[in-house]
Amino acid sequence: MNGSALALVLTASVAHAAWNLVAKRVPGGARFVYLYYTVSAVALLPVVVAVVLFGERRPEWSWLVAAAVTAVCHVLYGVVLQRGYAVGDLSVVYPVARGSGPLLSVLVAVLLLGERPGWPGLVGAFLVVAGVFVISGRGTSADRRRRLAGVGYGLLTGAAIAAYTLWDAYAVTTLAVPPVVYFGTGALLQSVVLAPYALRGDRTRTLWREHRREVLLVRLLSPVAYLLVLFAMRLAPVSLVAPARELSIVFGSLAGWLLLGERHPGRRLTGSVIVLFGITAIAFA
Repeated sequence: MNGSALALVLTASVAHAAWNLVAKRVPGGARFVYLYYTVSAVALLPVVVAVVLFGERRPEWSWLVAAAVTAVCHVLYGVVLQRGYAVGDLSVVYPVARGSGPLLSVLVAVLLLGERPGWPGLVGAFLVVAGVFVISGRGTSADRRRRLAGVGYGLLTGAAIAAYTLWDAYAVTTLAVPPVVYFGTGALLQSVVLAPYALRGDRTRTLWREHRREVLLVRLLSPVAYLLVLFAMRLAPVSLVAPARELSIVFGSLAGWLLLGERHPGRRLTGSVIVLFGITAIAFA
């Protein structure tokens, strides 16, 4: 991998870990998720309208159905992730969530699609599981309950990541939904799904007033991280970029230790590195 691609991937990894650090530090659960999805919807709506009105293709009902499915998956992802950060540590939830997505994709491919990933994929799956066990290692009963809660929500988040990743690939390839329309409509529907809960009372308004900067940071850093990876893929093979971007796992664990003062940094960093190696092996399977 050349220096420019490596710099882009490292910056993307830091940006991804950074927005998760921001999300970890903000209370509000689903209300916070509603706010940053709504910001995305407002920003993308004019672009979606322009593409629908002036694009070469006529809109199809399948576009709306596809966007609705990804909206449900993303709402589950956002809400479960925030719940995980509320009950667990960043250095537990984040690496488990990032690592379990590829692991679950391998399991789906083997169990449901009849694929055989070869020994690198199997070794990678084993390393991800081993890393999770290291992260959730021994401690006091109260500390262990907190770690296990973090691992559980991390796994649920990883399942949501795997679900929307597989569906997104199907939607933009097999269904041929224009990506801008797909993601913009999905963001709008995500806001609509959460609105009945988020708009009850004044708590969401208060959350926006007190944490507006954090909402905007999440909405800025998340797409920036994604775009930087796309640019890196133009300069280096995907087989190198994909595993390298998961360095965010290590950055997330470091942030949990250095910025949040989370306990057992040695064990969690070790587990995160094992998960990183596991994802790398899966990427080369």
